[in-house]
Amino acid sequence: MTTLDANRKTSLVAGILYLFTFVSIPTLSLYIPIHDPNYILGPGPDTNVIIGNILEIIVALACIGSAVTLYPILKKQNEGAALGLVGARVLEAGAIFVGVMFLLTVVTLRQTGAGAEALITSRTLVTMYDRMFLISQSFMPAINDLLLGFLLYHSRLVPRWLSIIGIIGGPVLITGDVLVLLDCIGQRDPSTALFSVPVALFELALGIYLTFKGFKPASIISSK
Repeated sequence: MTTLDANRKTSLVAGILYLFTFVSIPTLSLYIPIHDPNYILGPGPDTNVIIGNILEIIVALACIGSAVTLYPILKKQNEGAALGLVGARVLEAGAIFVGVMFLLTVVTLRQTGAGAEALITSRTLVTMYDRMFLISQSFMPAINDLLLGFLLYHSRLVPRWLSIIGIIGGPVLITGDVLVLLDCIGQRDPSTALFSVPVALFELALGIYLTFKGFKPASIISSK
């Protein structure tokens, strides 16, 4: 197997893993019921919440996998930044797992018939999930895309316009997170999602590009 073929396989795996990070989009609707203050007292199955948790676990694993897959290529440009990307993606995944644990605990309280005495606890856990989400799936992705955008821009492994979207998208999303923390905007307000558009566009475009085109051959050769 030639080095170029190996790098093509690397880009393919990384691209697919980046596309897998979008499987959690349905959780926006799947988690609507659990945000009901009286969720643990209500009737009906917990299937939606459990499916959402599974999707988030897939995203967490894809986060780690994508960074580890790209590391051998990116470290040739800047090993410190590449290692930082791996660490940040692992931290992002860990925070996602913690958020999933909060919601699964609420589901357990409901299934065991904890009753009205556990209402405050369940509401607290859902609030903690929302705050953890702000870190795990908003702030950390912004940091990750800044690092990745920087590495891709200088290595020219992908078109520079694509890297610039990530570099710009990171600060835009961080700005939105700060506004949420300062209570200037609501975390679940429709307008808040606009701050995540550049980052989402970057990761989607990157996933598609790496899957169907791969790294630019000239850049791979020049980085040896």
